[in-house]
Amino acid sequence: MFEHALLGDLLGDKVVSTAFSGEAFLAHFCRFEIALTDALGSHGLIDSENAVAIISGCRSFTPDIQKIRAETVIDGLAVPAFVRQLKAHIGDRYHADVHFGTTSQDLLDTALALSLKGINENFALDISVLNESLQSLIHAYGQNRLMGRTRMQAALPVKACDRIMAWQAPLERHLTRLERIGSAICVLQLGGAVGTNHVFGEKAAAIAGDMATSLDLGIPAKHWQTERDNLVDYANWLSMVTGTLGKMGQDFCLMAQQGIDDVVLKGGGSSSAMPHKQNPIAAETLVTLARFNAVQVSAMHQALVHEQERSGSAWALEWMVLPKMCEATACALKTAHRLAGQVSGMGQQH
Repeated sequence: MFEHALLGDLLGDKVVSTAFSGEAFLAHFCRFEIALTDALGSHGLIDSENAVAIISGCRSFTPDIQKIRAETVIDGLAVPAFVRQLKAHIGDRYHADVHFGTTSQDLLDTALALSLKGINENFALDISVLNESLQSLIHAYGQNRLMGRTRMQAALPVKACDRIMAWQAPLERHLTRLERIGSAICVLQLGGAVGTNHVFGEKAAAIAGDMATSLDLGIPAKHWQTERDNLVDYANWLSMVTGTLGKMGQDFCLMAQQGIDDVVLKGGGSSSAMPHKQNPIAAETLVTLARFNAVQVSAMHQALVHEQERSGSAWALEWMVLPKMCEATACALKTAHRLAGQVSGMGQQH
């Protein structure tokens, strides 16, 4: 549904979708190979002249994405076909030094980290923009009176700012959490065949440090190829963000009910059968996306179960789930901003 011809703009996010695209990951693969080759040449694990030639070949390389896609069905991963094409492009003379000492997971997990780094920068910006929109609502309507409701029953009067601040305050905490979680997940992966980096020997830490600096990623304390707890922590964060926005959406749905009329929304959705209706589509979408992400978190916990030194099945489950959670979160943040902009009245003046 996120790329659906009819529903994609309602539920998806093109920026996040592009960040997880095949083209984006292949570009990250090339960046990885350049950083790796440069570090290997600098530390004498491959000939420096060979390193220059390989880096030049990486920069001029254009992968055949359709062929890689077809061969991924056989290999289970895109990296083997990518490396075969890269070696063919660079030439037989340098085959032994291309992709030296690394494995498919090093490329795929580092590509994930690179994509998440850019996505998280957008999340931080979108949360800040939404906070400003909510602050504008407080400025415009904050002192107006609403009937406070507990268990959806009339309780005691509150100010509109009381309800708005219940949406806004968690967003500030989410920003703080993102800074911590982002630094934990946007790190280089470099473990080699079984996570020991045995090919690099005593130079492994220096090579990882050089590569991480080149790619503007964090330097890992060790490989994380079977340690996915930080990514699950991130998935929890994504669900908390959409859950906060889902609460906001649910409140708007209830406030907009005819007979309650605590909020006036402009630009609501129309009905094919009842032209008099203005449906709170943006608010409903926030509830849907919150529930979607809440369900996906359980799948990410399943993806923690990696057997021995590498799992194919748990890893593939993660590929299916995490990008869609990111896309749902990005869509929710933009939808919430749009919803805040639709408010033309809230509560009653004293």
